[in-house]
Amino acid sequence: MKIVMMGTGPFAVPTFKALIASEHEVACLFTQPVRSVHRRKSSIPTPMRDVANEHGIAIHDPASVNTDEVKQLLEGIQPDLLVVCDYGQILKDYILATATYGGINLHGSILPKYRGAAPVNWAILSGDEETGITVIHMTPKLDGGPCLKIVRTPIGPTETAVELEPRLADLGVQAVLESIEMLEKHGPEGTPGEVQDQSLATKAPRLAKSDADIDWSDSAELIYNKFRAYQPWPGCFTHLEQQGKPPLRIILKEIRLLREPAPESVSPGSISAVTEDRLYFAAQDGQIIIDTLQPAGKKPMKVADFVRGYQLKVGDRLLSEAQL
Repeated sequence: MKIVMMGTGPFAVPTFKALIASEHEVACLFTQPVRSVHRRKSSIPTPMRDVANEHGIAIHDPASVNTDEVKQLLEGIQPDLLVVCDYGQILKDYILATATYGGINLHGSILPKYRGAAPVNWAILSGDEETGITVIHMTPKLDGGPCLKIVRTPIGPTETAVELEPRLADLGVQAVLESIEMLEKHGPEGTPGEVQDQSLATKAPRLAKSDADIDWSDSAELIYNKFRAYQPWPGCFTHLEQQGKPPLRIILKEIRLLREPAPESVSPGSISAVTEDRLYFAAQDGQIIIDTLQPAGKKPMKVADFVRGYQLKVGDRLLSEAQL
């Protein structure tokens, strides 16, 4: 098949490499435009661009893929299939119609669960013990097409999003190749795959920085899942309150879950115990052990160094932004 790859982030890289190495022809890559970093003039090249440049594959980066110009470009390429993964844009029906077989999309969840931009994060945040990848035959409705292939995998009890996502990306490679074979077998007019049960659909919206503000009245397990889910971005944060000092913003770098509840006299968010190299904070029904943290304006540091510098004691509190 002649394939047009559409992807931007690292989740798409293993599939892109596999398609280049396969018997199929990868005609070009569509990816998001390069954007500057904050106010600096430097830019962040996407990993997909690096792969395309390495193999001499043409790159197109329209601000919107759903234009007459892109439609005409694709019609000139005459692709058999659009392969979409971690692209960042939703394709309209007239763009899908430019390819003989339409498009397939590799998604980081077991659809119809967690449709949207952040399926890996939401699976961890929800405390799921299992997730997977789904390859769908694309329709104009977001993640709503029939499922061609599903691969399942357990989520480790301490696994973070930054660890889980590359595992899922690798799981998707063979599933994409097998999905292409399935489409070829059924022909352009075929309708392979399993129709999604729309009543089971859940959403996985894009993360916001404010989502990572820790509410210490939550359960210890939810706080720990939030920490795991929000790696590497937005990274969970909180604020240390000490008498006579302004609140200090802290980013949590390494934490652990302790299901044993804190003493009844210790309120959620307060230090329940301090050792030479550990901080124990009370949550609603358990405790969080902090091993490494990053105070505002400083580099990450082990708790032992932080305790010495800030003279922490039992009863010092951590607050959410809403409590400031």
